[in-house]
Amino acid sequence: MSLLKVAGLGKSFGGVKAVDGIHFELAAGELLALIGPNGAGKSTTFNMVNGQLAADAGSILLDGQELVGRRPRDIWRLGVGRTFQIAETFASLTVVENVQMALISHDHRLFSMWRKASDHKRSEALALLDQVGMKAQADRPCSVLAYGDVKRVELAIAMANNPKLLLMDEPTAGMAPKERNELMALTKQLVIDRNMAVLFTEHSMDVVFAYADRMIVLARGRLIAEGKPLELRDHPKVQEVYFGTGKTFEKKPAAAAETPA
Repeated sequence: MSLLKVAGLGKSFGGVKAVDGIHFELAAGELLALIGPNGAGKSTTFNMVNGQLAADAGSILLDGQELVGRRPRDIWRLGVGRTFQIAETFASLTVVENVQMALISHDHRLFSMWRKASDHKRSEALALLDQVGMKAQADRPCSVLAYGDVKRVELAIAMANNPKLLLMDEPTAGMAPKERNELMALTKQLVIDRNMAVLFTEHSMDVVFAYADRMIVLARGRLIAEGKPLELRDHPKVQEVYFGTGKTFEKKPAAAAETPA
């Protein structure tokens, strides 16, 4: 049974159809990669699911609830988490405080001058950090962390609303091969442990082949192919629009998809 159902989704900017009637489904426990060349409509699609852009047409159902027309905060509270291409954390706060802020927001909590926000759900925040391997660095300021560790903290923040669906925008951008592999392996394990769904955009095809259960390919706002990554590797239309040269994806076994630099 599908957790996310997207049907007839459309968005135009002026006379340009950025997204033109696309449809796809995503089940709990599944990682779905959304790929395509620049200008394919990936970010627009992503932002409509998240509520940051209003759809002109179509439907986005999450567990039977319509997301079109809802605000991003309301969609977040329905169980949609998100990470960004450039990791977003509060650099001046500690690692655990960043996660606590997300928990405070999710609980609709306001604090008086008599109670410190830093006391709120610290144990819960530490448990989330433990899941992403960052508990030992809980009291360090985010400003001193390596970029790969910041991405782990961002992942813990995204898990603060116990999401059914996690949206990951270019999760491995700016990361070294070893860091990319570790982050996606961690994400895969969270998907299994929590039985949640992940929709992610990604330019690294090594990451897609190693970790995606399925992928959908967009070109000029339209869905041109969907299926398992290895099945689509030599798909003629995918080759044409993604590379423009007929060149095939480099074939690497999943176990060797990422190696330390």
